[in-house]
Amino acid sequence: MNVIRPVRADDLDHLIGLANLTSFGLTTLPRDAGLLMQRIRESEQSFALLEHARPRGQAYLMVLEDVESGQVVGTCGVVSKVGGFEPFYAYRVETSIQESVMLKVRKETPVLHLVAEHNGPSEIGSLFLHPDFRGGGRGRLMSLSRFLMMAEFPHLFDRDVIAEMRGVINERGQSPFWDAVGKHFFDLEFPKADYLSIVNKEFIGDLMPVHPIYIALLPESAQEVIGEVHEKTKPARRLLEKEGFRFHQMIDIFEAGPILHCQRDQIRAVRESRQARIAEVVDEVASESLLLISNGRADFRVTQAGLDVRHGEVILGRTTAELLQVSVGDTVRWVAPKGENQ
Repeated sequence: MNVIRPVRADDLDHLIGLANLTSFGLTTLPRDAGLLMQRIRESEQSFALLEHARPRGQAYLMVLEDVESGQVVGTCGVVSKVGGFEPFYAYRVETSIQESVMLKVRKETPVLHLVAEHNGPSEIGSLFLHPDFRGGGRGRLMSLSRFLMMAEFPHLFDRDVIAEMRGVINERGQSPFWDAVGKHFFDLEFPKADYLSIVNKEFIGDLMPVHPIYIALLPESAQEVIGEVHEKTKPARRLLEKEGFRFHQMIDIFEAGPILHCQRDQIRAVRESRQARIAEVVDEVASESLLLISNGRADFRVTQAGLDVRHGEVILGRTTAELLQVSVGDTVRWVAPKGENQ
């Protein structure tokens, strides 16, 4: 079985192992032990104040643990609010209209406008699953666990939620969009710029062009990848779109991956989740369907199992209760891993 839980300091070696398996463009899981430990410490501080916090940029990092082996095989996370001291940068794709009455010509030209958001939405990210453990619903469990957290602790998160999807980058770390735009202003290859954006975003504000960029003037190779995702990111995008996320013409400034958006309370897993008190814990629960089930505590945990609802209360299996660290009288929240139309 698997359980999602908050990251701990003793997970560092596991995270380093996972980071070494990632490809270019996954900035939330850097191949740097110092930065990873910093992420762990920030997350531990955020979870320590979970029940009384307000969205001020706290980062919550969770891991997927394979219970039988004790191995951490995946990560997922959410940031309560982007922006603040370090702005959240993106390009907005807009349409510029020019018209000549004399020539009877009307041109609609797509243009990129730089956006620097200081008081932005919540952001989900840090999703990575060890290749040997892909399948069996684990990726969906990790992705949707963040929405159960939002449903349980809505005061921690902004009313809007975004997801930056990894854009088109080849196996050598080359991005057609970066080569056409950013490289000219930063004099850096994409992997180096991507890494520096984790450490300190100040250089972006210093060097990023502030004037509109006409997409038609970019090489065709760069135009083709605007709003497109990396091949390995397509399943994650489809999952989020089924949960209600949509592309609203915002892209990443480095590799032009799409930024998906959904209102927190309109996310399918948030909207359809239910909560009830545990009436009984038994050896096994006879259930035909597996659900995503979370506890309601600061030590937030999620697993996939069956439960039985009777008279407005729930009956849990003993293993499930142990994974969630709950007992009779506690409450749990659950949601189906897929909506009715999925």
